[in-house]
Amino acid sequence: MRTHAQAVVIGGGVIGCSILYHLTKLGWTDVVLLERSELTSGSTWHAAANIHGLHDSTNISRLQHYTMTLYKELEAETGQSCGVFQPGSLYLAQTREREHQLRLQEAKARRYGMNFHEVSRDEAERLHPLVNYDGIRCIMFEPDGGNVDPSGVTNAYAVGARQRGAEIHRFTPVTGTEAQRDGTWIVRTDKGDIRTPWVINAAGLWGREVAALAGLELPLLPTEHQYFVTETIAEIAAMDRRLPSVADRDGEYYLRQEGQGLLVGAYERDVRFWAEDGTPQGFGHELFPDDLERIEDNMIRAIDRVPAVGEAGIKRVINGPMIWSPDSNVLFGPVPEMTGYFCCNGIIPGFSQNGGMGKMAAEWIIEGEPSLDLFGWDMARFGAWAGKAFTRARVADQYAHRFKIHFPNEERAAGRPVRTRPAFAMQKDMGAVFGLNNGWEHPLWFAAEGEPTEETYGFTRQNWWAPVGREARMLRDRAGIIDISNFAKYRVVGAGAENWLNAVFANRMPVKVGRSCLTPLIGKRGGIAGDFTVTRLDPHDFMIVGSGMAERFHQRFFKAVPLPDGTHFDSLTEVMCGFNVAGPMARDLLQRLTNTSLANEDFPFLHSRRITVAGIELVAIRVSFTGDLGWELHCPAEHQVALYQALLDAGREVGAGPVGSRALMSLRLEKGYGSWGREYSPEYWPQESGLARLIELDKNFLNKDRYLEVADNPPRELLSILSIEAETADASGGEPIFLPDGTPAGQVTSGAYGYHVGQSLALGYLKAGLAGPGDTVEVAILGQPHRATVLSEPPFDPDGTRLRS
Repeated sequence: MRTHAQAVVIGGGVIGCSILYHLTKLGWTDVVLLERSELTSGSTWHAAANIHGLHDSTNISRLQHYTMTLYKELEAETGQSCGVFQPGSLYLAQTREREHQLRLQEAKARRYGMNFHEVSRDEAERLHPLVNYDGIRCIMFEPDGGNVDPSGVTNAYAVGARQRGAEIHRFTPVTGTEAQRDGTWIVRTDKGDIRTPWVINAAGLWGREVAALAGLELPLLPTEHQYFVTETIAEIAAMDRRLPSVADRDGEYYLRQEGQGLLVGAYERDVRFWAEDGTPQGFGHELFPDDLERIEDNMIRAIDRVPAVGEAGIKRVINGPMIWSPDSNVLFGPVPEMTGYFCCNGIIPGFSQNGGMGKMAAEWIIEGEPSLDLFGWDMARFGAWAGKAFTRARVADQYAHRFKIHFPNEERAAGRPVRTRPAFAMQKDMGAVFGLNNGWEHPLWFAAEGEPTEETYGFTRQNWWAPVGREARMLRDRAGIIDISNFAKYRVVGAGAENWLNAVFANRMPVKVGRSCLTPLIGKRGGIAGDFTVTRLDPHDFMIVGSGMAERFHQRFFKAVPLPDGTHFDSLTEVMCGFNVAGPMARDLLQRLTNTSLANEDFPFLHSRRITVAGIELVAIRVSFTGDLGWELHCPAEHQVALYQALLDAGREVGAGPVGSRALMSLRLEKGYGSWGREYSPEYWPQESGLARLIELDKNFLNKDRYLEVADNPPRELLSILSIEAETADASGGEPIFLPDGTPAGQVTSGAYGYHVGQSLALGYLKAGLAGPGDTVEVAILGQPHRATVLSEPPFDPDGTRLRS
């Protein structure tokens, strides 16, 4: 066994072997995989191994499509069969909402050249004559859908990796992972130790235990999961072809051919957790006792849809474990607090995602960043706040509602609240409806008297649409008070603070005390890794405000530049709260509470200072994400309630009141402001997202060399604002954009109704040269074409008159 390696993968399931294979494919051949038992032990070997290409997330769809097309290539390259069956998959919609979802996915497939299209009932009956299609509103067909052999795929990756020089050691459990002072790791086994710069935890059911060896706790929890296979069905035995699989997600089961029978699996409401305190070390190829009564309701729905299931005997039952994260997405990426420790844990649709996951992991480890924005998978989306109680509640909800549609703007209640601010109870009494942001409860909107107090969900406009409109119009007409405590806040203090900040961020830091600047953070591929406001409070004291949900994500970048001696960097997000007071009467409202002059000549745009408001000392920054006149006020958390009450009291005198984050989304779209994780992403270059003007090339900054490699490239796509002809539904993000002749032109990144300007709006990226200001395009809202016009400027205050007045 090698004593040194470029990377050590822990875990010989399909994910670990895929990562090993893709590392070698990118040129790292001095790599090792360690497996405690046989390859595929744990949850790989008993998986149903269905494959499908479409997902609600566009990037995950692209990675699933990559995975599906990889299998045949893998077979040809290695000579190892993957047991690929691709008779296609039928997707059934029983409800209007499911039809909306499928039509949107069909539009995305057209956008990216994937094969997924609607078929008639007659065609569906020809494809799968055993299905009863009564009550089905819409049928989609994915010709490449099907299933694979779990062991075959895993061994094909292993063969491919070995052919390129990788080592695989079975029956070699890892007993320790020890971080070294030089940033490397020592991986200990009974057969010897390996020193490596990269440890990759792909340990499946043992992901928690392997993480614990490094002092890391992962929010993961296993459950039982059952499927059964029927005896031979005569109609299937008589066929000369394989039947397509059936995705009847409204029925909460999945179904495909297995041999000459059918395989039926279900995610039942009666969730059974397993090994909550740790996966037994001796577990491997065992199964749990059958318990089909638990999935009886799901079975009855499957029998109603495919009566042959009920007429056949049951040949075997598989009841095995699978391990989940709180949102059922993988925990993926380098651990921000560590050097050289990569996680890939909690994968559910492993045989649809393993190829893309391995490719992205190899890119991230070798090239420093994946080629696609994967924040929805990034382990940094969870922090220490995602403890055992939260994880248990969320996993139960995710399992029981595995096939439930996750609607735009939907906020699920399981496991909440986790973290609350001092004003939480006060806001709740005011009618606030809350959402979750990095573990924090924050107000989405406030229900006035006579308005609904709980929100509904769907693809069309919901019951919160009117209350949010009331708030947005109030702010634009008078003023509004927005809780922005969920924004990330940092402080950098010391003689080296300015130099460090200039070395991190692409813009030049403010030279004068009381000045603020907007600045991008550049990623490893020259794209936008973040956008921030930096304020100089004192000569050696700076405050940074950024995306709250990306706080842990951004730690990786801040750590990349060593702090000078005597300079300190601290997160203030937990100890400070904030409000944005914005609107044409914001100055009048605030001036009632402070002796500091807020006149434009005394407190201009992008200026800041420490002031006293209602007797509370705080930091005021003349900036507003609403695009309107406004100030951000940041105060110690213990003063949040007092400040909020004072602002509300003063607000009533000018007709202002509380405003939630849903209205903020609408307001920033009216102004054409982008948001991190939507418009601003590592996938997009600054010249594509409109942020190149904020980059100063006469200084060094993080990843400047990568930016210079792309800085002179013509934009591939351009961030654009659209006005859409929509009556019942607005864009929300992810909708494809087409030219009127059907040519794919781009996709929406954010969407909402602009209540002040009276237009349904969207921000999105359009392929350069295909469409520009004044042109007509079509946005696939609900999967259906909606006429839209590309605007030449934001519909609200395009010249910034109100913002700077």
